[in-house]
Amino acid sequence: MSEDHRRVESVPRARLLFVCVENANRSQMAEGFARLHGAPRGVHAASAGSRPSGRINPKAMETMAERGVDLAGHRSTSLDELPPLTFDAVVTMGCGDSCPHVCAARRVDWQIPDPRDLDADGYREVRDLIERKVLQLIDETLAPGDRGEP
Repeated sequence: MSEDHRRVESVPRARLLFVCVENANRSQMAEGFARLHGAPRGVHAASAGSRPSGRINPKAMETMAERGVDLAGHRSTSLDELPPLTFDAVVTMGCGDSCPHVCAARRVDWQIPDPRDLDADGYREVRDLIERKVLQLIDETLAPGDRGEP
């Protein structure tokens, strides 16, 4: 494989950004699922918050670990820390953030309930809803015709 060919393969087919105010729960779970399901398909995922809490909720880490997703290496990131990229989709999680200074081809608001104060079963329901929505978003974003593919 030539060096030029490897460079082309490393360019993401799609860039997804998940945003929530604290970047501690929903957006972190969405990023984790997008990496799990999207990375093999060339999707780059990130998450950020308008007022990041500085930590990932331990309940989010525990709940995601049940699905084999390790959030221990994630950190609560500010929108101001994002590189100047254009994202294929910016998804807000229903927390009122609009992210006007983030360049995006598409903006979506999912209206996901905040699981912060839910019991374990409620947290799992939110996690599973996020996973379904992430899978759908990946499929829509990479659909033939939308990405210049045959």
